[in-house]
Amino acid sequence: MQSLSQSPTDPDFVQNPYPFYERARAAGPLFFWEDYGMICTPSAAACHAIFRDRRFGREVPPEKAQPIAPHTAPFYAVEAHSMLELEPPRHTRLRSLVLRAFTSRRIAGMQPEIAALSHHLIDQMPEGEVDLIRAFAQPIPVIVIARLLGVPETMADQLLAWSNAMVGMYQARRTHQMELDAATAATEFSDFLRGYVNERRARPADDLITQLIAAESEGEKLSTDELITTCILLLNAGHEATVHTIGNGVKLLLETKTEAQMLEPDRVEGTVEEILRFDPALHMFTRWAYEDIEVMGHTFHRGDQVALLLGAANRDPSVWDRPAKFLPARPDKPNVTFGAGLHFCVGAPLARLELQTALPILFQRLPNLRLKGKPRFANLYHFHGLERLIVTR
Repeated sequence: MQSLSQSPTDPDFVQNPYPFYERARAAGPLFFWEDYGMICTPSAAACHAIFRDRRFGREVPPEKAQPIAPHTAPFYAVEAHSMLELEPPRHTRLRSLVLRAFTSRRIAGMQPEIAALSHHLIDQMPEGEVDLIRAFAQPIPVIVIARLLGVPETMADQLLAWSNAMVGMYQARRTHQMELDAATAATEFSDFLRGYVNERRARPADDLITQLIAAESEGEKLSTDELITTCILLLNAGHEATVHTIGNGVKLLLETKTEAQMLEPDRVEGTVEEILRFDPALHMFTRWAYEDIEVMGHTFHRGDQVALLLGAANRDPSVWDRPAKFLPARPDKPNVTFGAGLHFCVGAPLARLELQTALPILFQRLPNLRLKGKPRFANLYHFHGLERLIVTR
């Protein structure tokens, strides 16, 4: 197994991580990323296998658990109840309860609201230059989640600020100040939601918080802490990824001069899947080995950690023809953007609906949309999204 060095905060890597992924792929299905001190895989086959293998998981094996720094304790107090970080049986119970409230019918019912919101945001855009991230990509997912939860959408900016602070804990550029900010955001966000949960317990409404309170499976219900963490997870995970994907998608469509018909009802689903494959918002997800297991000729031992490089796996030439080319009409094949297996993203249907609804409206309403200058990606790895997206109408 080869060892490779590449700083995830290097400016060239931030702007384009794909050359490094190809260098890593040439080293084999597994390599050791020195900067992370971790074995990684750019292989689609390995990613799919590890995602689905119950001998790998998200929960840290007890013998590998590290003491929590006191200043980060509020953040990890929230994470302790996140189904994203748990394995069965707690994960099974939490996911089952959440899916009883976060139903496909409820999500599909949001389509008219997403469409109306997209039109409203376009109506509010100034003439001339506009930053499409702030004016369009950011508001859609945060307002949609606020409406789903039943919290005032006038809180959108504050929800966004809390979310951005908390997801800083997953970024390669993480600093002590970012840790303090994440802890403060976790405390304030939890306190805010605790008040709403208590209010909904007393006065139920037609919103997701009420549905989560009512959700029950085999006599089990979500505790208040679990409910609060679930609401935070739905906002943080759904918002961060969808904002980046809308931005990356608009950039791609404009740079490649993709024809308008690729966003028509019979083709938009394929176009969105190609956006998700070609330039995903999340590039790395990790798993712990729970026992000795061989993958692609390498034996992982209990307590070993492996990083699945989603951005690399989605361009694996053993799966896709001309993977480095954006082809909206490409035949559909499963990608790993939303993960797979036990932890497949609960919010994937909502994210897809937001993209399939908002992007056609944007390009129908603004057919002369053009990029102003070269868009730049923000230093957010292992996320991958734009600092801003300046366009002219």
